[in-house]
Amino acid sequence: MSDAFVSKLVQQKGEKIILLVIDGLGGLPDRVAGKTELEAATTPNLDRLAKKGALGLIDPVAPGVTPGSGPGHLGLFGYDPTKYEVGRGVLAALGIGFELQEIDVAARINFCTLDGDGNVTDRRAGRIPTEECERLTALLDKIDIPGAEIFVRPVKEHRAAVIFRAKDLGDHLNDSDPQATGVTPLAIEPGDGSSEETARLANLFVDEARKILANEEKANGVLLRGFARFRPLPSFRDRYGLNALSIALYPMYRGVSRLVGMTIQDVKGKLHSLFEAVTAHYNEYDFFYVHVKDTDKAGEDGDYQAKRKAIEEVDRLVARFDDLPEKVLIVTGDHSTPSQMKAHSWHPVPILINGRLVRSDAAMSFGESACATGSLGRFPAREILPIALAHAGRLRKFGA
Repeated sequence: MSDAFVSKLVQQKGEKIILLVIDGLGGLPDRVAGKTELEAATTPNLDRLAKKGALGLIDPVAPGVTPGSGPGHLGLFGYDPTKYEVGRGVLAALGIGFELQEIDVAARINFCTLDGDGNVTDRRAGRIPTEECERLTALLDKIDIPGAEIFVRPVKEHRAAVIFRAKDLGDHLNDSDPQATGVTPLAIEPGDGSSEETARLANLFVDEARKILANEEKANGVLLRGFARFRPLPSFRDRYGLNALSIALYPMYRGVSRLVGMTIQDVKGKLHSLFEAVTAHYNEYDFFYVHVKDTDKAGEDGDYQAKRKAIEEVDRLVARFDDLPEKVLIVTGDHSTPSQMKAHSWHPVPILINGRLVRSDAAMSFGESACATGSLGRFPAREILPIALAHAGRLRKFGA
């Protein structure tokens, strides 16, 4: 279904839509109980919603494709991630409110730990606290390399952003992150002629950063990921007629929301603040994107029990939406992060849709096995928005 076709059917009046994204939701069965983290979790509220709702599975990009968080979210927001490619660097910069220019090339920084031979021993530098990240980025922001302006900004914990500003910089570059420990970071290589100068600048920046960080106990190196130039996307509101509020604790997810023109709600602190923000602003917006990170974090750490407990915490909080009137509630993830793999995976992601006009199916719980039998079937994530709009009464009839 084309973007233009859906936009022509959109009407302004209708119910509200809440998209609850449990990051990295999908998993794999453990060897003992044979259950995924979601299936092993005690989730009475999600199961209750499943009994009255419709279930299915989504492919964030396409079957067999392992998505990054950016493509995964673009699909959830109704954008074809193979058409609108956005690098992680742009999302990191936008997420902290950095005003990117179209000549900028941005990259995400992971502070890392290197041993005496220059091998990576920890790709996340022990998840240093954000305060430490702020101190270190202030040091790196002083790096001066002829040929470009360089800006270094803290994001959260071990994550930061670097922006290279100069004319005619290309963004076809590989990551320096080897995605493994016990090996050296990769040299940054250009993928085309226009990216040669960017590669030169980036490699010099990495060398200078390592000198500055040499005496740090944990964060004594940097890994660069997701080089990208800033290219504006079509407006979410123009496409779907929805006044959208983004509610996320992590800056990168605010970045992808800002990229499509959502209003960003400044939330801090604990998980419950996300759910409180929906109820506090319910009368002001039509669409609410709520992002939960702890599930993905636990999955990447390989911690099955922590991921299960994070899902249970979401289940306790989702009941706060019960009394909100005239709504369609969607619960899903941007990708799967099985704790056995300690990484994103290609496995389809569970989805639940609950609302007044939803035709319920036979599923009695919310889990991968139940979703595989659900009435929604298996479909691309970018089709969620049209389905949600229809259930919210926001799509006109097509044809006579």
